[in-house]
Amino acid sequence: MEKLDIFPVHGAEEWTAGMDLAAWITARFSLEEGDVVVVSSKAVSKAEGHMLQQEELVPSAFAKELADRTGHDPVYCEAVLRESRDIVRMAPGVIICRTRHGFVVANAGVDASNCREGEYAILPPNPDSSAARIRDALAERTGKQVAVILSDTFGRAWRVGQTDLAVGVAGMTPLRNYRGCADRYGRELYWTCLADADELASAAELVRGKADGVPVVVIRGYCPQGSGSAADLVMPPERDLFR
Repeated sequence: MEKLDIFPVHGAEEWTAGMDLAAWITARFSLEEGDVVVVSSKAVSKAEGHMLQQEELVPSAFAKELADRTGHDPVYCEAVLRESRDIVRMAPGVIICRTRHGFVVANAGVDASNCREGEYAILPPNPDSSAARIRDALAERTGKQVAVILSDTFGRAWRVGQTDLAVGVAGMTPLRNYRGCADRYGRELYWTCLADADELASAAELVRGKADGVPVVVIRGYCPQGSGSAADLVMPPERDLFR
């Protein structure tokens, strides 16, 4: 590819359950064949109604213990536990969890930022299916075949700061595999496999911002190929050296 163009899609209002994301996108941006549409997972959670109401959460004894150990609110800890498969590590201010999707992420992805008072956003239960539904709806409205990535913010082991990663993928192969290819000196590559979907999600975050009301970004010039899912990006248990 010669270049990538990255377009923030402006005009976000307060997202509510039942909103048509494909209609919202096509009303504000003219898609072209081969575009990559990166959608905030929080926008999808709001549109699909995956929100927890704090008043409905009753902290368990374990949630209260977790609150004492981490400094979080017990109600928040209850939400985190409900969205977790297991707890990997904990420290004051943070709980590293493995979600039901297999993602290892702080606080199981439960987040109150950019939410109404008294609400927590949680990750969509099946982000790959959500991405596929948005992709199909965009194709129906525009006749264009695009890729869709749902992105969310993750911390990174051994690195300071956060970056957006792909939690849902449709219409593209999320990994670019160079294994078996030769480098410029003719040596065979044994391990190189680039996480293109993650890199595209991170690139989209550069123009989105965290408080600018930009839930959708379109990347042009990448030319997605193949098919796959964000589940392909999760480290298999037998290769997880830190499990």
